[in-house]
Amino acid sequence: MRRVTKPVFVGDVKVGGDAPISVQSMTKTDTRDVKSTLTEIKELENAGCEIIRCAVPDMEAARALKEIKKGASIPVIADIHFHHELAIESLKSGVDCLRLNPGNIRDEEKVKEVVKLAKQREVPIRIGVNFGSLPPVGAIGKTRGLNRHDDGVNLLTKGGTPSSDYTAVDHMVATGLWEIDLLENLDFDLIKISLKAFDIDTTVEAYRRMSKLIPYPFHLGITEAGTARSGSIRSAIGLGILLFEGIGDTIRVSLSDNSTEEVITGFEVLKSLGLRKEGAVLVACPSCGRADVDVRGLATQVDQLLANIKTHIKVAVMGCEVNGPGEAKDADIGIAAGVGKAVIFRKGKKSKIVDESDMLTELMAEINQVEKDLSLPTKNSAS
Repeated sequence: MRRVTKPVFVGDVKVGGDAPISVQSMTKTDTRDVKSTLTEIKELENAGCEIIRCAVPDMEAARALKEIKKGASIPVIADIHFHHELAIESLKSGVDCLRLNPGNIRDEEKVKEVVKLAKQREVPIRIGVNFGSLPPVGAIGKTRGLNRHDDGVNLLTKGGTPSSDYTAVDHMVATGLWEIDLLENLDFDLIKISLKAFDIDTTVEAYRRMSKLIPYPFHLGITEAGTARSGSIRSAIGLGILLFEGIGDTIRVSLSDNSTEEVITGFEVLKSLGLRKEGAVLVACPSCGRADVDVRGLATQVDQLLANIKTHIKVAVMGCEVNGPGEAKDADIGIAAGVGKAVIFRKGKKSKIVDESDMLTELMAEINQVEKDLSLPTKNSAS
């Protein structure tokens, strides 16, 4: 059962409550370059991205958000570190949400200034706790006399193993609770929170523990997860554990790759868990010595073509008689290939037998027809 949370609206996107788990990303362009940033956002929108976050390193970037907001079709979040003035200027530029890092802005008075304006404009704040920028141990909320490079954080035990010592999970949760308390005391409850680390077990345990303490929606992520290959795997495991337990309201897959890959991977994680139904799901045979056709090549081509399918449809590409017919019949559309021929199944029934040379064309024709049929109103809905 999904964790019950108090929803907030990021622009027109509901996060938490009974809303679908949203997929977001972060631009990799220089925010001050409005044209390039909007080009990237448009690519992300086409990939299905529902919320976008932009880095705000200086005042020029904060002011550029005004034009970016005008050109974007999805909500824009300002990512703020160190300088509260950037948050205030971003709010004036019309952003839909702020991300504040409690490890980098620890002056209560400065946070209060930001909250005051966010409250006036009804803009939510994500408290973005990150292992890489936690406040010094024993100094949450303190701003003076501290050495950032000798903060004791890296000496903390990581992971979710119970310990009598003060751990990294303890410190992450305590940091988040400090800022939540600060915002609540200002009568501000438009709150989201994230608790990210590179270590999966640390991240998972931090979210689990915080989920029992607060009602606010969670932004899930594994920070600095890695490249498209390793980062996707790490993120799928970490996010998958939490989502399977009903924890999480919006996600970002952080990859050292094209930002559209983050969105594609995010939706694949959600679709794999049955949490989102948009787009096609591909079931593909891994191929082996029994395969009589190039299943890998066919599956790769089909996967690329399915990227343009928006209807929820299950497609199976199978290469031999062992599991092929069963999986193909279980899908909306399936193909079971053999020596020079292939059987195409539609809704569990044999549709046609095609030559190997025509497999891709015939399969996509069937997929397009099913998509068309699914988009037609039923008799009950038309009456």
